[in-house]
Amino acid sequence: MSPAPAIEITRTARKSGEWLSDLPAAAFDFTPQPELPSILVDPVRRFQTIIGFGGAFTEAAAVTFAKLDAASQASILKACFDPREGNAYSLCRTHINSCDFSLGNYAYDEVDGDVELAHFSIERDQRALIPLIHAAMQAAGGALRLVASPWSPPAWMKTSGVMNYGGKLRAEYRAVWARYYTRFVQAYAEEGIPIWGLTVQNEPDAMQFWDSCIYSAEEERDFVRDFLGPELARAGLGHLRLIVHDHNRDYLYQRASVIYADPEAAKYVWGAGFHWYVGDHFDNVQLLHDAYPEKHLIFTEGSQEGGPHQGDWAVGERYGRSLINDLNRWTEAWVDWNLLLDEQGGPNHAENYCSAPILASTHDCGEAWVAFQNSYAYIGHFSRFIRPGAQRIICASTLDELECTAFRNVDGRIAVVVMNRGDADLAFALQFAGQTAAVEAPAHSISTFRFEE
Repeated sequence: MSPAPAIEITRTARKSGEWLSDLPAAAFDFTPQPELPSILVDPVRRFQTIIGFGGAFTEAAAVTFAKLDAASQASILKACFDPREGNAYSLCRTHINSCDFSLGNYAYDEVDGDVELAHFSIERDQRALIPLIHAAMQAAGGALRLVASPWSPPAWMKTSGVMNYGGKLRAEYRAVWARYYTRFVQAYAEEGIPIWGLTVQNEPDAMQFWDSCIYSAEEERDFVRDFLGPELARAGLGHLRLIVHDHNRDYLYQRASVIYADPEAAKYVWGAGFHWYVGDHFDNVQLLHDAYPEKHLIFTEGSQEGGPHQGDWAVGERYGRSLINDLNRWTEAWVDWNLLLDEQGGPNHAENYCSAPILASTHDCGEAWVAFQNSYAYIGHFSRFIRPGAQRIICASTLDELECTAFRNVDGRIAVVVMNRGDADLAFALQFAGQTAAVEAPAHSISTFRFEE
């Protein structure tokens, strides 16, 4: 009989102060634990393959980063991107033109009527945003995929004439707006930054006080089918993953299904992205997969609104709950919002302040500091141990309070993430291959258990 595999345990817990802490190993044996609730892990059935985890490069994050001293910058890069000692982020997001977490509205071509895009320039991004992306790519060892999303076309392309407060893309500019995406991808490639995927529009169903643009599902379908998809193909960029919806889970099925139901539009679309800002609606993620299993799912943005919430334990638990439930419903990648923000939860030109996993106070505000929030640790329980290429496997809990998911990595190591958001410590039996280990999920904790298959 082969020896039972050792179980490596990493934990973050509110009461004990454990923070991505390695604990003494446990071991499986053949002793039944019928008195305990259980979590069964079984790799016999495999589901989706993980692409990666990460956060967003915004101008706000980049400007905050640029104001820090070299040691603080190095610590942030290592914490987020180092594949051995950090969170090993491998998939991130950025914005095309400005977003709310920019210092103000800007577009790469602000010359009214410039349909040839003769004045297109990413000079604004070259100041802070692109240097941060380059530094992150280096820290990640070059293994970093990037999704790009527009919040708004230039003001002159819109019915409203402004980038904020919604408005729509003017019909006569649909072709030039499609070319705009290709120009962006080509310009970033010239900077040594390959783009992995594009979303059609950030939050296309929301009139925001900041950069925004409204599309109905039918308008998004038609733009993809008649303009953006063909333009990417003509430019030799048909390999890019084109992602629709990029908004909340509540209307994920309704909007994505309109696009998927049109074969001429659907052929250009890799999958759908979603956010968490209106209810949970986790079942809608499952429903879209069940209806269109050939399409992919990616969580493209989540952030605790009304930030900065420094030290609030519930923020991390919100991250953990979303990660577990989204992953268990066929999500292949999960991308946080701003990588870091200042002590106010900005800068943000619309004063739409939010939390971030890393907060920093710059020298401009007095004594400099960098503070890692528990959302950083909660993401790390997934991103550090569930690596690109991992496949989800069966993970069944007998107790609602034990929220869990499990993956088999390409090296054969299994990672099981277990979260307890309740006030009571919970002992449970971790079951695998006919063996059992008696382990614990303390109150308000998240743990990752790893062992060889």
